[in-house]
Amino acid sequence: MLAAFIIIVLFISIIAIAGGARVIRQFERGVVFTLGRYSGVKDPGFRVILPFVQTMVNVDVRTTPIDVPKQEVITKDNVTVGVDAIVYFRVLDPAKALLETTNYIYATTNFAQAALRDITGNFELDELLSKRDEISVQIKEIVDKETDKWGIDIENVKLQNIELPADMKRAMAKQAEAERERRAAIIVAEGEKSAAQSVSEAASLLARTPGGIQIRTLQTLEKISSDPSQKTVIVLPNDIKDVVSRHLQ
Repeated sequence: MLAAFIIIVLFISIIAIAGGARVIRQFERGVVFTLGRYSGVKDPGFRVILPFVQTMVNVDVRTTPIDVPKQEVITKDNVTVGVDAIVYFRVLDPAKALLETTNYIYATTNFAQAALRDITGNFELDELLSKRDEISVQIKEIVDKETDKWGIDIENVKLQNIELPADMKRAMAKQAEAERERRAAIIVAEGEKSAAQSVSEAASLLARTPGGIQIRTLQTLEKISSDPSQKTVIVLPNDIKDVVSRHLQ
C-alpha cells in the first residue's frame, strides 16, 4: 500500500510540474498571477508555477516599432496635410504594462496619434517641412510622459511622410521651376558679362599693340577663305584705308 501511495504521489507531482512548467525567453519577462492577483515577475529561464492556481503572461521587453497611421492635419496656416510617423518604445515595467491598461500597444498607438495631430497642427506648412526633428522631439516628450504610468519608455519618434494636397504640389512644382529658370538666367547673364569683359580686354590689347588689328584681320580672312561657299567680306582697318587714300591722291 505504501509503495502504491508513493507511486501515486510521484505521478501527481510529475503531472503538476509538467502542467506548471514554463519557459521564459531571454527577451521576455513573465508576469505571474495567483488566483487572479498579481504576485510577481519572473526572469528568463525555466520556471514552474502552480497549476490551476497560478497563471503567467509573457511580456516582450525588446524595442518595438509601431506605425502611427496617416492623420489628416490642418496646419497653422490652414493647409490640410496627411502626416504619419513611427514610434519606438520599450516595456520597462511588465507588471504596469498589463495592470494599468488593457492593451498597452494599442493605447500607445492611439495616444501617439492624438499627439501627432495636436503638435503638427501648431506649425505652419513651411515649418512642418523644415523642422521634422524638432516636431518629432516634441511628440516624443508628450507621449513618453503619458506612457510612464504604463511602464513604457518611448525611445524615439520619427515623422515619415508629409503628404501635400495636389494643388499645393503643383504650386510648389511651379515655384521650383521658376527658381530654376531664375538661376539659369543669372548664370547666362554672368557668362555674357564675363565674355563681354574678355572681348573688351582683348580689343584694348589689340589697340595698344602695333599691327595687332592687321594681324587679326588677316587671321579672319584666312578662316573665311578656307570655305569657298562663304562670301568673302574684306574689312580694312582705318590706318590701311588712310594709306590707300593718300596713295590715290
